[in-house]
Amino acid sequence: MDFKALLRQKLDAQQALLNTAMALGKGFSAEQQVDFDALQVEIVNLENTIKAAVALEARQKDITNPVNLPLYAEPKAKIERFSNFGEQLRAVIEAAKPGGSIDNRLSIKAATGLNENVGSDGGFLVDDDFTKEILKRAYDTGVLASRCNKVPLSTNATGLKINAIDESNRANGSRWGGIQAYWEGEADAMTGSKPKFRQMELNLHKLTGLCYATDELLLDSTALEAVISQGFAEEFGFKLDDAILNGTGAGMPLGILNGKALVQVPKVVGQATGTINIQNIVGMWSRCWGRSRQNAVWYINQDIEPQLYTMSLAVGTGGLPVYMPAGGVSGSPYSTLFGRPVVPLEQCPTLGTSGDILLGDLSQYLIIDKGGINAASSIHVRFLYDENCFRFIYRVDGQPVWNNALTPFKGSNTLSPFVATATR
Repeated sequence: MDFKALLRQKLDAQQALLNTAMALGKGFSAEQQVDFDALQVEIVNLENTIKAAVALEARQKDITNPVNLPLYAEPKAKIERFSNFGEQLRAVIEAAKPGGSIDNRLSIKAATGLNENVGSDGGFLVDDDFTKEILKRAYDTGVLASRCNKVPLSTNATGLKINAIDESNRANGSRWGGIQAYWEGEADAMTGSKPKFRQMELNLHKLTGLCYATDELLLDSTALEAVISQGFAEEFGFKLDDAILNGTGAGMPLGILNGKALVQVPKVVGQATGTINIQNIVGMWSRCWGRSRQNAVWYINQDIEPQLYTMSLAVGTGGLPVYMPAGGVSGSPYSTLFGRPVVPLEQCPTLGTSGDILLGDLSQYLIIDKGGINAASSIHVRFLYDENCFRFIYRVDGQPVWNNALTPFKGSNTLSPFVATATR
C-alpha cells in the first residue's frame, strides 16, 4: 500500500471540509466537525506509519553493509605538483616521446576529445600556475600594459561591449553628450535633458609564440624554465606594448597613435627637421586633459634624449635648463618634465616622427583578456632536428576609452589623455 498517497487523500479531504466551512462563514456543523476530527486521527496514524517504515528501511540497510566499512570517507590522495616550470616541461616532452613514460602529475592535464592538445599527439596543457606566472611577468616587463585598465573576461565570453558616454564637447548642452542644468525662476517650468551613449566593442585577438628547445636544453630544467619563462614573458610584454602604442585595430588592439583621441601638437614655425624644443613640450602639456595630468607619463624614444638634456628656457639673454631632475644628472629613477616622469620606450617612433614623445594617461586605455596564456607542446613539428616545440597563445584586445578629443567649455584647443608632437 502507498501510505504517502493515502496520506495525501486524507489531507485533501480535510482541506475540502475546511474550505466549505470558510465559504459558508458559519464554521463547522456538528456533522462536519465529527468528519474533520476522524480524518485528523487517520492522518496522525498514517504519519506514524510512514516514519516507522523509513526507520525500518534504514536499519535494514545498516545490517547489509559490510562490518569493516570505514565510518568516514577515505581522504583524497594529495595531488603532487611540479616544483618548477622547467620540470613540468621536461615531463611533457618525455610523455610525448614514442614509448616514453607519462608522469602521474601530467595525467590530469591531458586534453581530451578532438583537440590538438591530445596526449598521444604530444600535447599537454601547462599548469595554470606557471602560465599565470608568465602572464604576470609579461605585464611586469611591459611598460605600458601594466599601467592600463585591464578587465578579465568570463568563461563563455569572447568579447566585451560597454556603454560609454558619447562626449566630445564641454559646451552647454554637450556635457555627458546632452545633459544640461538651468537656472530657473520660482514656479518656472523645468527643461529636460538626457545623456548620450555610445558602445565600445572589444573582441579577443590571438597573440601567439613558438619556441623550439633542443634535447640538450631539456636536460637542464632550470635553464629551460629561464629560457621559456623569461624569454616569452619579455616577448609577449614587448608585443603587447607595441600594440597598445602602434596597433592598427585589425587583428590586434587599436593603438594610441592610431586612435581618434590622439591630439597632435603642430611643430613650431621654422622648426628644424628632427628636433624637439621647449615650445613642443609646453604645447603638449597644455593639451593634456587636466584630470589626466596626475597619471600622465612622458614616453620617449631614446633618440631624443640628447636634445632634452640640452633644452633650455630662454630668460633674458640667457636660459635655464628644463630637463635636469631635482637631484641633477644623478637623480633617479626617472627625469621629469612638469613633475611627471620621463620613461624611455623603444616602441616609440624615432626622432622627428609623431609619437617620438608621447604624453599619455594609460588609465584611459582599456585591455580585455581571457584565461591567461594557453601553453602546449609537441615533439612532431621539429622531430628531424631533435627539437621540441612549445606553443603559447594569449587572447587579448584593447583600445583607448576615448573615441575623440575633447573641446573644452572655454578655449579653442582640444584636449586628450594622449598627446604627441606632430612629425617634424
